[in-house]
Amino acid sequence: MNIWVDADACPAVIKEIIFRAAQRTGIMTTLIANQLLRVPPSPYIRALQVPAGFDVADNKIAQEVQPGDLVITADIPLAAQVIEHGGTALNPRGELYTRTTSASGWPCAIS
Repeated sequence: MNIWVDADACPAVIKEIIFRAAQRTGIMTTLIANQLLRVPPSPYIRALQVPAGFDVADNKIAQEVQPGDLVITADIPLAAQVIEHGGTALNPRGELYTRTTSASGWPCAIS
């Protein structure tokens, strides 16, 4: 299992929680963004910068995710791709995306 974070819009407080969880569990965690990210020194945490552009970070996550991986994202289309690849997607508040509803309970594009 790996944790992937769509870090461009992920709040700093959530990133701090993710960093502590990665350290505590020893699960490899990768933050992906089109900007330079600062991450604490850890064998379990890394940052990957992708080129700027529409959905470049999302596309990289969708390309890398494997069955059983966890993705933290606020992006519903990315969450749909993660689910299709056998992964689990949560929004930054920790709410689970499903095939039929977004994390807020509203119908979404995941089918």
